[in-house]
Amino acid sequence: MAGFRARHRRAVADEALVRALFEEHGRAMLAYATRLLGDRAAAEDVVQEALVRAWRSPDSLVNGRGSVRGWLLTVVRNLVIDRVRAKEARPQEVAEAASGGPVERDHADQVVDSMVVLAALDGLSPEHREVLEQMYLRGRSVAEAAERLGIPPGTVKSRSYYGLRALREEFRRAEGVAG
Repeated sequence: MAGFRARHRRAVADEALVRALFEEHGRAMLAYATRLLGDRAAAEDVVQEALVRAWRSPDSLVNGRGSVRGWLLTVVRNLVIDRVRAKEARPQEVAEAASGGPVERDHADQVVDSMVVLAALDGLSPEHREVLEQMYLRGRSVAEAAERLGIPPGTVKSRSYYGLRALREEFRRAEGVAG
C-alpha cells in the first residue's frame, strides 16, 4: 500500500509540475512553435508533445543544467525539426478534391452507348436519320439542315419530331431485349 501511495503522490506531483509548466511557459512555447511551423494547430500538437516529454522526464527540468524555459523551447524546436523531416520524407499530401459531380463513366460504357445509338439510327427511315444527323450530330439549325438537305424547314421540323419519337421507341425495344 505504501508503494501505491508513493506512486500516486509522484503522479500528482508530476501532473502539478506539467500544469505549472504550461501556465508559466505555455504561451511562449506556443508562440515559438507557431512561428516555426506557421500552423497553429500543428504548433499546439508540438507543445502538447513537449509537455508530455516533460511529464515523462521531470528530472531533466530540475537538474540545474540551464533554465526550464530553455529546455522546453529546445524540446519544441527538436519536435518541429522532426516534423519537418518526417514531412519531407513522405510524399507530398494532396488535398482530396470535393465531389463536384458524378464520377466519369468508363470508356466501355461510351462505346456501348454509341453502338446502341448507331443501331437505333439504323432502324429509322433514311429521311428521319438524315434530319437527325444534320441537327444533332452536326449541330446545324433547322434552316441550315433544310438548306443542306434541300427540303423546306417545316419538313425538317416534322421529320425531326417523328425521327426522335421513332428513336425513343428503338431505345425502348433495345432496353426490353437487354432487360
